[in-house]
Amino acid sequence: MPENRAALLIVDVQSDFCPGGALAVAGGDRVVAPLSRLARQFRARGLPVFASRDWHPSDSRHFAVGGGTWPIHCVAGTAGAAFHRDLELPSGTVVLSKGTGPEQEGYSVFDEGLTDVGETLTGELRKAKISRIYVGGLATDYCVRGAVLGGLREGFRVEILTDAVAAVDVKPGDGDRALEEMRQAGAAFTTVEEAEKALA
Repeated sequence: MPENRAALLIVDVQSDFCPGGALAVAGGDRVVAPLSRLARQFRARGLPVFASRDWHPSDSRHFAVGGGTWPIHCVAGTAGAAFHRDLELPSGTVVLSKGTGPEQEGYSVFDEGLTDVGETLTGELRKAKISRIYVGGLATDYCVRGAVLGGLREGFRVEILTDAVAAVDVKPGDGDRALEEMRQAGAAFTTVEEAEKALA
Protein backbone atom coordinates (compact mmCIF):
# COMPACT_ATOMS: atom_id res chain seq x y z
CA MET A 1 0.00 0.00 0.00
CA PRO A 2 1.27 3.55 -0.67
CA GLU A 3 2.90 4.91 2.46
CA ASN A 4 1.15 8.27 2.17
CA ARG A 5 -2.39 6.94 1.67
CA ALA A 6 -4.08 8.23 4.78
CA ALA A 7 -7.53 8.33 6.37
CA LEU A 8 -9.02 10.42 9.16
CA LEU A 9 -10.96 8.70 11.95
CA ILE A 10 -13.13 10.95 14.13
CA VAL A 11 -14.13 9.09 17.28
CA ASP A 12 -17.45 9.69 19.07
CA VAL A 13 -17.76 13.48 18.86
CA GLN A 14 -21.37 13.19 20.04
CA SER A 15 -23.57 15.52 22.03
CA ASP A 16 -23.67 13.31 25.12
CA PHE A 17 -19.86 13.37 25.37
CA CYS A 18 -19.63 17.15 25.08
CA PRO A 19 -20.38 19.80 27.73
CA GLY A 20 -24.06 19.62 28.70
CA GLY A 21 -24.33 15.97 27.68
CA ALA A 22 -25.17 12.92 29.77
CA LEU A 23 -21.53 11.77 29.97
CA ALA A 24 -19.66 14.97 29.25
CA VAL A 25 -15.91 15.09 28.79
CA ALA A 26 -14.50 18.30 30.25
CA GLY A 27 -13.59 20.52 27.32
CA GLY A 28 -14.73 17.85 24.88
CA ASP A 29 -16.14 20.38 22.44
CA ARG A 30 -12.68 21.85 21.84
CA VAL A 31 -11.98 18.99 19.41
CA VAL A 32 -14.85 20.00 17.11
CA ALA A 33 -13.29 22.89 15.19
CA PRO A 34 -9.86 21.32 14.51
CA LEU A 35 -11.37 18.00 13.44
CA SER A 36 -13.86 19.78 11.16
CA ARG A 37 -11.02 21.71 9.57
CA LEU A 38 -8.90 18.60 9.07
CA ALA A 39 -11.86 16.67 7.65
CA ARG A 40 -12.25 19.36 4.99
CA GLN A 41 -8.58 18.97 4.09
CA PHE A 42 -8.94 15.21 3.73
CA ARG A 43 -12.02 15.56 1.58
CA ALA A 44 -10.34 18.16 -0.63
CA ARG A 45 -7.54 15.68 -1.32
CA GLY A 46 -9.87 12.80 -2.06
CA LEU A 47 -8.91 10.96 1.12
CA PRO A 48 -11.53 9.16 3.23
CA VAL A 49 -13.04 10.38 6.47
CA PHE A 50 -14.58 7.96 8.97
CA ALA A 51 -16.66 8.85 12.03
CA SER A 52 -17.54 6.41 14.79
CA ARG A 53 -20.45 6.78 17.18
CA ASP A 54 -21.82 5.02 20.24
CA TRP A 55 -25.28 3.80 19.26
CA HIS A 56 -26.54 1.96 22.32
CA PRO A 57 -29.90 0.27 22.86
CA SER A 58 -31.84 1.62 25.84
CA ASP A 59 -31.36 -1.69 27.69
CA SER A 60 -27.58 -1.80 27.25
CA ARG A 61 -25.67 -3.64 30.00
CA HIS A 62 -23.07 -0.91 29.48
CA PHE A 63 -25.24 1.41 31.59
CA ALA A 64 -25.19 1.46 35.39
CA VAL A 65 -28.93 0.68 35.50
CA GLY A 66 -28.15 -2.53 33.60
CA GLY A 67 -25.21 -3.50 35.79
CA GLY A 68 -22.52 -1.59 33.93
CA THR A 69 -20.42 1.47 34.67
CA TRP A 70 -21.87 4.49 32.93
CA PRO A 71 -24.94 6.73 33.04
CA ILE A 72 -27.35 6.29 30.16
CA HIS A 73 -25.86 7.97 27.09
CA CYS A 74 -25.87 7.88 23.27
CA VAL A 75 -29.04 5.83 22.97
CA ALA A 76 -29.60 5.14 19.28
CA GLY A 77 -31.71 7.79 17.60
CA THR A 78 -31.71 10.27 20.49
CA ALA A 79 -30.42 13.83 20.45
CA GLY A 80 -27.59 12.83 22.77
CA ALA A 81 -26.35 10.28 20.25
CA ALA A 82 -26.18 12.85 17.44
CA PHE A 83 -22.83 14.21 16.35
CA HIS A 84 -22.02 17.59 17.90
CA ARG A 85 -24.02 20.25 16.10
CA ASP A 86 -20.88 22.11 15.01
CA LEU A 87 -18.98 19.06 13.78
CA GLU A 88 -18.67 19.39 10.00
CA LEU A 89 -18.50 15.96 8.43
CA PRO A 90 -17.88 16.22 4.69
CA SER A 91 -20.12 14.47 2.20
CA GLY A 92 -19.04 10.87 1.80
CA THR A 93 -18.00 10.46 5.43
CA VAL A 94 -18.39 6.82 6.41
CA VAL A 95 -20.22 6.47 9.74
CA LEU A 96 -19.68 3.38 11.88
CA SER A 97 -21.96 2.53 14.80
CA LYS A 98 -20.75 0.53 17.79
CA GLY A 99 -22.14 -0.73 21.07
CA THR A 100 -25.34 -1.56 19.22
CA GLY A 101 -26.09 -4.80 21.06
CA PRO A 102 -27.22 -4.98 24.70
CA GLU A 103 -24.05 -6.87 25.67
CA GLN A 104 -21.64 -4.65 23.75
CA GLU A 105 -19.52 -2.01 25.48
CA GLY A 106 -18.72 -0.09 22.29
CA TYR A 107 -15.18 0.91 23.26
CA SER A 108 -13.46 -0.08 19.99
CA VAL A 109 -14.70 0.78 16.52
CA PHE A 110 -12.37 -1.89 15.17
CA ASP A 111 -13.97 -4.58 17.31
CA GLU A 112 -17.63 -3.58 17.09
CA GLY A 113 -18.11 -0.80 14.55
CA LEU A 114 -20.20 -1.43 11.44
CA THR A 115 -21.39 0.80 8.62
CA ASP A 116 -25.08 0.97 7.79
CA VAL A 117 -24.53 -1.88 5.30
CA GLY A 118 -22.60 -4.04 7.77
CA GLU A 119 -19.02 -3.33 6.66
CA THR A 120 -16.19 -3.22 9.21
CA LEU A 121 -13.68 -0.40 9.54
CA THR A 122 -10.78 -2.69 8.72
CA GLY A 123 -12.55 -3.81 5.55
CA GLU A 124 -13.27 -0.24 4.49
CA LEU A 125 -9.67 0.85 5.12
CA ARG A 126 -8.25 -2.08 3.19
CA LYS A 127 -10.63 -1.41 0.31
CA ALA A 128 -9.44 2.20 0.18
CA LYS A 129 -5.78 1.06 0.32
CA ILE A 130 -5.12 3.02 3.50
CA SER A 131 -1.86 2.53 5.37
CA ARG A 132 -2.02 5.39 7.89
CA ILE A 133 -4.82 6.62 10.13
CA TYR A 134 -5.05 9.94 11.93
CA VAL A 135 -7.25 9.62 15.03
CA GLY A 136 -8.95 12.32 17.09
CA GLY A 137 -12.08 12.61 19.20
CA LEU A 138 -13.51 11.40 22.49
CA ALA A 139 -12.51 10.08 24.87
CA THR A 140 -8.75 9.57 25.02
CA ASP A 141 -8.90 6.95 27.76
CA TYR A 142 -11.74 4.86 26.32
CA CYS A 143 -12.92 4.93 22.71
CA VAL A 144 -9.92 6.78 21.26
CA ARG A 145 -7.71 4.27 23.07
CA GLY A 146 -9.78 1.41 21.68
CA ALA A 147 -9.59 2.78 18.14
CA VAL A 148 -5.85 3.39 18.27
CA LEU A 149 -4.96 -0.01 19.74
CA GLY A 150 -7.32 -1.70 17.30
CA GLY A 151 -5.76 0.06 14.34
CA LEU A 152 -2.26 -0.91 15.44
CA ARG A 153 -3.37 -4.50 15.92
CA GLU A 154 -4.68 -4.53 12.35
CA GLY A 155 -1.32 -3.37 11.03
CA PHE A 156 -2.00 0.29 10.28
CA ARG A 157 0.27 3.19 11.17
CA VAL A 158 -1.74 5.23 13.67
CA GLU A 159 -1.13 8.87 14.53
CA ILE A 160 -2.96 10.44 17.47
CA LEU A 161 -3.97 14.08 17.04
CA THR A 162 -2.95 15.19 20.51
CA ASP A 163 -4.63 18.58 20.23
CA ALA A 164 -7.92 17.02 19.11
CA VAL A 165 -8.57 14.50 21.88
CA ALA A 166 -9.87 14.86 25.44
CA ALA A 167 -10.12 12.41 28.34
CA VAL A 168 -12.84 11.42 30.79
CA ASP A 169 -10.25 11.02 33.57
CA VAL A 170 -12.48 9.02 35.91
CA LYS A 171 -9.25 8.69 37.87
CA PRO A 172 -6.93 11.69 37.53
CA GLY A 173 -4.29 10.96 34.93
CA ASP A 174 -6.25 8.27 33.06
CA GLY A 175 -5.88 10.19 29.80
CA ASP A 176 -2.12 10.57 30.17
CA ARG A 177 -1.76 6.90 31.07
CA ALA A 178 -3.78 5.93 28.01
CA LEU A 179 -1.57 8.08 25.77
CA GLU A 180 1.53 6.40 27.19
CA GLU A 181 -0.01 2.96 26.64
CA MET A 182 -0.78 3.86 23.03
CA ARG A 183 2.73 5.24 22.51
CA GLN A 184 4.28 2.06 23.84
CA ALA A 185 2.03 0.03 21.54
CA GLY A 186 3.46 1.88 18.55
CA ALA A 187 1.24 4.91 18.00
CA ALA A 188 2.79 8.17 16.85
CA PHE A 189 1.81 11.58 18.22
CA THR A 190 1.09 14.56 15.99
CA THR A 191 -1.06 17.69 15.85
CA VAL A 192 -3.75 18.87 13.47
CA GLU A 193 -1.39 21.47 12.02
CA GLU A 194 1.32 18.86 11.45
CA ALA A 195 -1.23 16.56 9.80
CA GLU A 196 -2.28 19.38 7.49
CA LYS A 197 1.35 19.95 6.49
CA ALA A 198 1.82 16.23 5.85
CA LEU A 199 -1.22 16.21 3.58
CA ALA A 200 0.09 19.17 1.64
